[in-house]
Amino acid sequence: MYLKELSVINFKNFAQAELQFSNKINCFIGQNGVGKTNLLDAIYYMSMCKSYLNPIDSQNIRYDEDFFVIQGDYLLNDTTENIYCGLKRNKKKVFKRDKKEYQKLSDHIGLLPVVMISPLDNNLILEGSDERRKFMDTVISQYDKNYLENLIKYNRVLAQRNKLLKDFYQNRMYDEDTISVWDAQLVVLGQKLYEVRVKFVEELIPIFQDYYSKISENNERVELIYDSQLHENDFESLLKESIEKDRVLQYTTVGPHKDDLILSLNKYPIKKAGSQGQQKTYLVSLKLAQFDFIKKISGFKPILLLDDVFDKFDRQRVRQIIELVAENHFGQIFITDTNEDRLEKILKEINITHHLYMIEREGNIILKNQE
Repeated sequence: MYLKELSVINFKNFAQAELQFSNKINCFIGQNGVGKTNLLDAIYYMSMCKSYLNPIDSQNIRYDEDFFVIQGDYLLNDTTENIYCGLKRNKKKVFKRDKKEYQKLSDHIGLLPVVMISPLDNNLILEGSDERRKFMDTVISQYDKNYLENLIKYNRVLAQRNKLLKDFYQNRMYDEDTISVWDAQLVVLGQKLYEVRVKFVEELIPIFQDYYSKISENNERVELIYDSQLHENDFESLLKESIEKDRVLQYTTVGPHKDDLILSLNKYPIKKAGSQGQQKTYLVSLKLAQFDFIKKISGFKPILLLDDVFDKFDRQRVRQIIELVAENHFGQIFITDTNEDRLEKILKEINITHHLYMIEREGNIILKNQE
């Protein structure tokens, strides 16, 4: 599976662009702010039905325009398929596969698996548990449609339960029978999410540790620990025990929506124990493990998007990463970088098929090199 052609209209800073790609490595070179990342985000959008960078769809429309369109031709199972995404201001987003519109966007997730490695991944280390749950959910949802459906249902039930708790508080009343209806649904859905997450983390750990060892070339010990209230407790009992607290706070304080993924280096939190270089190596290794995991389950090599990954890495580390992802184990790769000379020399040294595009500040895109 790979992306053959990409067309964008009024997407972020690009008025219009059409590009053809190598089935191996594709590079976007240019200064900061010219839109390199926006092209990767357009590719991510076609896989995940949303932006990696901005969750508000309308803000991805080019300034002073009323719509955007992204289209891509993919080779999938030896057949060319067209994916279309269009959005008009104040209208519903439209996704089509070969001109047939999806009724549910969730039906599209997983068709075109993708892994994005970006400076925003620092949030996995620096921000709260929401970011790490989002990471787990995004990976699992690309290969397990039942998980995605259960996650959507769980969040809807959770929202209803939280609304009910607010209503109880504001009206100074409480109805145990009504809350128990939502509790029963939460328990069933939450248990399913928990069981899939447990298996996912167990299988991801050795892959992640192997990548970290290859990239770092040292013996540091890295770990992922899935932290959940459901490890030691029955979800139904937790809900009953926390009801008084929930009523005061007016939201549900227990459940899989409070899970976390603890990231550690030599048994200490990577946030505190890791240097900038170690943290970046940790995140790159984690995302490459994500690639392997999705590939193993789905049978497809995901498209790999490397956005400004080489910042703060020396030339040798950059070469190690490029050589690693250039192996046949990986599929199509998109790279953004500001250092044209470094990237071009490495690509020539390892003699890999590639397209190299120069992105200018006006949004112009020039195919500089095609080998």
